[in-house]
Amino acid sequence: MGQKFIKDKNFYWKLFTSTFIISAFTIGGGFVIISLLKAKFVDEYKWLEDKEALNLVAIAQSAPGVMAVNASIIMGYKLAGLAGSLTAILATVLPPLITLSIVGYFYDAFASNQYVQLLLKGMQCGATAIIINVAIDLLKKELKKKLAIPLLIIVGTFVANYFFDINLMYAILVDAMIGFMLLRDEKYS
Repeated sequence: MGQKFIKDKNFYWKLFTSTFIISAFTIGGGFVIISLLKAKFVDEYKWLEDKEALNLVAIAQSAPGVMAVNASIIMGYKLAGLAGSLTAILATVLPPLITLSIVGYFYDAFASNQYVQLLLKGMQCGATAIIINVAIDLLKKELKKKLAIPLLIIVGTFVANYFFDINLMYAILVDAMIGFMLLRDEKYS
């Protein structure tokens, strides 16, 4: 797995720095990381194929724990085995650890500062825009395939969660079962 990258002396440094930067700017939850990982590992470095990266993110999303950490572990492992996984996990946890240490030390000053609160509101808006962009990109890709089952899964999951307030975890479990039963044939996926 990923042995072609180990020959590059700068690979681990590139993996560490790019994952560190992605982690530092992943504000707003795990779904924000999808577009950042795709931009870096698929589009820029060409370390992974688009579909392969989406599959790895789907695995990370379904595993327990923080999605950003899970995605880093899985992608690092895919690229360079255990060493890649350890490099990616260290780079992923350092930015929040540093940030939380600083915020924890100066908590009283941060909690009451109106400028910090305004910055956080602005970052929430940016994170929302990134999540919407990822959703639109994924929907466009499925629409281009013109396959009914994946589109029905997307619409059904949205309707179940948004209109009927069905727990998203239950919807994802149903989606997984539908995918397992109906999308095994390559022409449907």
